[in-house]
Amino acid sequence: MAKSAGRKTSHPIVSIIMGSDSDLKIMKDAAEILEEFGIACEVTIVSAHRTPERMLDFANNAHTRGIKVIIAGAGGAAHLPGMVASISPLPVIGVPVKSSNSIDGWDSILSILQMPNGVPVATVALNAAKNAGILAAEIIATSDKTILQKIITYKKNLKDTVIDKAGQIEKEGYKKFLK
Repeated sequence: MAKSAGRKTSHPIVSIIMGSDSDLKIMKDAAEILEEFGIACEVTIVSAHRTPERMLDFANNAHTRGIKVIIAGAGGAAHLPGMVASISPLPVIGVPVKSSNSIDGWDSILSILQMPNGVPVATVALNAAKNAGILAAEIIATSDKTILQKIITYKKNLKDTVIDKAGQIEKEGYKKFLK
């Protein structure tokens, strides 16, 4: 169904789907961070409105193909994450995408965030596909010690970067960083 990214020898365990190819410039960030963690993923287009049968097939069968987490990005009405979550037994992480027909992204955010009880969708910030990838990795890390260690290292590196920059600003002054 989809092009695999990440470990070439491993079957994808995270699926990254989006409603349109115009979302790819945002959703690639999820694939890139998953590749950084060594998590095999697949990337494809599944439109809730233009290919509803494909969406139903995807949502009904992703878990049977070994997928463990679904990241779904959508703009505008952004029905894809919620519709997939209503069918699939897998965790779905929604990425609201600010699209060309979007109302500053708020329509996408609210469409994904305001799911009814019983149909959860974990929702990240507008255009925050990287965070969706990190959250998917953290979900995978609950049962994979190798990925857990990579998450721990990643967060330590974030901390070290902030501490290094703080030291530079304190030593050299803030004006150097405004250039």
